[in-house]
Amino acid sequence: MNQEINQQFPATYRQINDATKASGFDMASDVLTCSLLRTLATSKPSGNFLELGTGTGLSTSWILDGMDESSTLTSIDNNEKFLSIAKDSLGNDSRLNIVSTDGGDWIEKNKDKKFDYIFADTWHGKYLLLNEALSMLKKGGFYIIDDMLPQSNWPDGHAEKAIKLMVDLESNKDLRLTKQLWATGIVIGVKK
Repeated sequence: MNQEINQQFPATYRQINDATKASGFDMASDVLTCSLLRTLATSKPSGNFLELGTGTGLSTSWILDGMDESSTLTSIDNNEKFLSIAKDSLGNDSRLNIVSTDGGDWIEKNKDKKFDYIFADTWHGKYLLLNEALSMLKKGGFYIIDDMLPQSNWPDGHAEKAIKLMVDLESNKDLRLTKQLWATGIVIGVKK
């Protein structure tokens, strides 16, 4: 089996991917991760979704592609240059609310909200404010992170942060975890 054969890309993917490459953004989630994000999104009809770290909207496009028409996605990022790519390509989707702000500030101001699905693809909600983000997850909800296998763009000392994050997640008694040594290293937690 070749995981790239007959991959069904979202309609907006190629446009966003071309703009992403032109922008110099090199931290987008890979296709295998995005395909899984879409599949998991499909399991949450009428779901309330949260993406922490929009980037240019590549993973956003896949999540939207898996969502039904009555679901909503809030996507947070603070880099206007990259967010403009997501807004240009996805801004007309009424299910999507792109918020330009600091992820930590957003979590602090919205910690009373509950989500069926959180993709934490930035520092806040993953390495910072982890417990606050997890408290926003509904029972049965997905908490998803990627880039947990060593990456070439990791700065010095980041491997230790990744190990600590895994220890913190594994010790959380409210989560059932699966760690996948696949794609860039994906962890899926489900709130018990």
